Amino acid sequence: MKDFKKYYTLTAEPDEVYLAITKPETIQLWTGEPAEMSSEPGTEFSLWDGSIVGRNLEFEPGRKIVQQWYFEGHDEPSIVTIKLHPMKTGTSVELKHTNIPDEDYEDIVDGWNNVYFASLAEFYAP
Repeated sequence: MKDFKKYYTLTAEPDEVYLAITKPETIQLWTGEPAEMSSEPGTEFSLWDGSIVGRNLEFEPGRKIVQQWYFEGHDEPSIVTIKLHPMKTGTSVELKHTNIPDEDYEDIVDGWNNVYFASLAEFYAP
């Protein structure tokens, strides 16, 4: 199991970014795919037509999201923590993803960099 941590910069305010990653209608706008998402702890979510599934654990509006991502065949929880930090030019997003199965690590990192946050950055591009 491996961990991944990285900071991303988005040109939107933390409250806007928070809504973009917690509201199914907005998620669909930047992913192009239907999403199942709720900002209620204990609810399950599904993104990218079921490619990413898990359980929502914790929310602090405009500041923090904690989720458990499911990996088939692995009992140890894989936890994603997204913290939103305000900057003069928008938001610094602190991502920490723990307990990623070794065989999925490269795909997950590529997904964070080139799909998830690349899509969000493009959504907010001027």
